[in-house]
Amino acid sequence: MTSLAQLNALDETEFVGRLGGIYEHSPWIAGAAAKKRPFTTVAALHAAMHDAVLSAGAEQQMALIRAHPELAGKLAAAQLTEASRGEQASAGLDRCTTEERAQLQELNRHYREKFDFPFIVAVRGLNWSDIIARVTQRLANDREREITTALAEIGRIAQFRLADAVRQ
Repeated sequence: MTSLAQLNALDETEFVGRLGGIYEHSPWIAGAAAKKRPFTTVAALHAAMHDAVLSAGAEQQMALIRAHPELAGKLAAAQLTEASRGEQASAGLDRCTTEERAQLQELNRHYREKFDFPFIVAVRGLNWSDIIARVTQRLANDREREITTALAEIGRIAQFRLADAVRQ
């Protein structure tokens, strides 16, 4: 775990090296936040990172959304970052039955067909039933609302990851 003071003291390249994976495959977000140092709280760091997401253009936001893996039901190590693997396992997605995995894959397929990007939810604290309920509920959203929801969920994921990686 890195302290906020240590992060504030790093050069931009090292800062991005430490925090570039907080937002899935999107080190540009850490690069944007690095320019707003120093941070006095982890919450302020998260706000700067998420502001970079929200102020990005639609194309860059969509690239961020599409950088996230689908909830797999069966974890494929080659397809998931270490953080995503651990998050999905914490929700029990690595222990799904064949039927549960098939249901999740079918919902993922419907979701991707409707929105053209993967279903994203911060799974920490959720179980398989919670996740199924959320994807089912969110399939009723329109695309604009679902983009907004996906970006908010990405922000929650980043907040959890920062809490694990950075101490005051």
